[in-house]
Amino acid sequence: MPTRVLGRTGQRVSILGLGCGSRLLMYKDEENGQAALNRALDLGINYVDTAYSYGDGVSETWVGGVMKSRRKGVFLVTKVERRKGDEALRIIEGSLKRLQTDHLDLIHVHGLMDEDDLKSVEAPDGVLSTLYKLRDQKVTRFIGVTCHNDPHVLKAALEHNDFDCTQMALNAARVGPTKSFHDPWNECFETIALPVARSKNMGITAMKVFGQDKLAGAAPASTLIRYAMSLPIAAAVIGMPKLAYIGENVHVAKNFAPMPEDEMRNLSRDLAEKYKLALDSFFHGHIDS
Repeated sequence: MPTRVLGRTGQRVSILGLGCGSRLLMYKDEENGQAALNRALDLGINYVDTAYSYGDGVSETWVGGVMKSRRKGVFLVTKVERRKGDEALRIIEGSLKRLQTDHLDLIHVHGLMDEDDLKSVEAPDGVLSTLYKLRDQKVTRFIGVTCHNDPHVLKAALEHNDFDCTQMALNAARVGPTKSFHDPWNECFETIALPVARSKNMGITAMKVFGQDKLAGAAPASTLIRYAMSLPIAAAVIGMPKLAYIGENVHVAKNFAPMPEDEMRNLSRDLAEKYKLALDSFFHGHIDS
């Protein structure tokens, strides 16, 4: 499995990460979900992404059942959606128990939404202050922020705060608010937030590679994955609700070759014209759970 350095963290992670949100929960029960996670680890995936909000702790519990015997070598990530520092701390304390670990590799502020949301994150009693303390205490090695809604808000968050990592919606249809159908390029994570993250050498991961399945059938899955992996990111984090998908996506990762820039632009232009406005509308206000 190819690996890349996760920015300034210095950690090497598989270019394909396992998203353990709604797609993991589609396995319906703990035994099947853990079998999927074990399969992913066996095939070389070492970036595992979960959150308390994924089933109100169910995903973390399933992941923890595997981590109790396979924690070594896994870059373990969870997210916290609470904005008050004391509430976030309680969630994180529970996450450590559910994940059966004494430390996390990365905790993300989950699902940054708008300017008011950013203000609550940055408030003196907000979650970011708590995460700084947890990083100092080695409860988590790194901290970050995720966003699928507004690239301008993420840009501001990255510019003004000391995050190690970020995860953003990056796909071939360029998810992000757009001013007009005829100008689909100006307002997207790829052109607005991604350059800031790169300038600060942050560990960058892509999510929503399939646009929450809105791009299903728009292009081959392997092409959408290859597009994301051709961006300056460390890993594409993908939910894989069937064991067959894990094998297929691992095959794409192991045989990855960068997509030529002109091919990327042509693919993005075609998909943006057909899907971007619908994706923008869908992700505006979307809560990732």
